[in-house]
Amino acid sequence: MSTQRNHPVYYRSSKDKEPAVYAVKHRNSEVRSASRSGGVFTAISDDFLLHGGVVYGCVLKNNDKAEHCRAETAAERDRMRGSKYIQSDMGDVFPQIRQDLESGRKVLFSGTSCQAAGLKGYLGKDYPNLFCVDIVCHGVPSPAVWREYLKWQSKKGKSEISSVDFRNKRDFGWAEHIETIWLKNGKRVDSKVFKNLFFSHCILRPACYKCPYKDVIHPGDITIADYWGIDVAAPGFNDNRGVSLVFLNNASGRALFEEIADKIECIPTKIEDSMQMSLSEPYPVPKNREKFWSDYRKHNFGYIARRYGGTGPAAASRKWLSNIKKRLIHVLHGDNG
Repeated sequence: MSTQRNHPVYYRSSKDKEPAVYAVKHRNSEVRSASRSGGVFTAISDDFLLHGGVVYGCVLKNNDKAEHCRAETAAERDRMRGSKYIQSDMGDVFPQIRQDLESGRKVLFSGTSCQAAGLKGYLGKDYPNLFCVDIVCHGVPSPAVWREYLKWQSKKGKSEISSVDFRNKRDFGWAEHIETIWLKNGKRVDSKVFKNLFFSHCILRPACYKCPYKDVIHPGDITIADYWGIDVAAPGFNDNRGVSLVFLNNASGRALFEEIADKIECIPTKIEDSMQMSLSEPYPVPKNREKFWSDYRKHNFGYIARRYGGTGPAAASRKWLSNIKKRLIHVLHGDNG
């Protein structure tokens, strides 16, 4: 862990301790199917809505823009479920939150660690009726690249886009990462292009390469993430339908976790079995980042998809070899169907 980072206010102090760690699944299978991991955000936000609170979180608007908004009903909150792999626009959410807090409403805020810290910095004082859930963030990709990607898919499919899913868990399972795009002409596209760009790290915001929140200490009362490594941390708990990694960071987090106990299945786990790179250090600046952005400015998105998104000849060759390998396995096992 680097000792050269300058941690902002509300991030780390000498009093901070390692959080209590849990593997969590919502008991309702439909909730888990609609959620990106184990459905713990739904359980927490349901508790706030049930007791007259308000929920702030990220929604996808018109398929191409992520923005934070306010919810007072489950239907409004449901739009906040699922991952949005682009930076969200905060708009005037912070002033709205202050107004709700000053009026005595219980407020749940969900966002990245930098957004949660930014909110607390904006408010300037502690509110007992504010609760923050922050997510373990890989890094925030460029919204501009996402928009160009959608235009490219729309042009290829000869139709406007109806809806999108950044990670289609319903059809491909929790462990897979495939984006699905539905077109208004009835066609559907399953792709890994944006996923490949995301994991290349070339399209992350520059600040993400110096992120001070890549640590086990977070500004939220509860921190949540996909529980990658669950098979080591809690053998037998994974059914490929999503498991949440949950950090209880303080007394408020522990109290709320107890309130939702009847809605979830959970197992205490060890922090050393739960580590992901996003919990230890920022991803480094890719060596080809400048080349990527130079190509992005000079070429159309088809070129970017071929060169950086996994649709070029090399990718096609790998797919062909993979299919041959699968076919050989079937033949060796006597399965010619």
